[in-house]
Amino acid sequence: QVQLVESGGGYAPTGASVNLSCTTSSMIFKGSTLGWYRQVPGHQRELIARITGSGTVTFLDSVKGRFTISRNNAKNTVYLQMNDLKPEDTGVYYCNIAPMPNPLYWGQGTQVTVSS
Repeated sequence: QVQLVESGGGYAPTGASVNLSCTTSSMIFKGSTLGWYRQVPGHQRELIARITGSGTVTFLDSVKGRFTISRNNAKNTVYLQMNDLKPEDTGVYYCNIAPMPNPLYWGQGTQVTVSS
């Protein structure tokens, strides 16, 4: 079973920083556009950041300027650096290919909770 494994979440106060990691197989990773998705209870999972195989990045407006996405091709890992966290950033964060995620690739996600 193909899976992407997210890690790095936790509790953080408003204004803090958190760094998330997502590791997968080279079969999925190599050359793929990868994205970080966020799910909040009662809402659909949304794509908040993505990075192409060549490093071009795109962000949802609500996180632009606060979040950065990067990838380490040697480690088959994509990162999400989250700065200046806000309570509305609370949610479960997943990674997958982007912009059309593969439903077979969803992992467990990692919970980020930002306290006000």
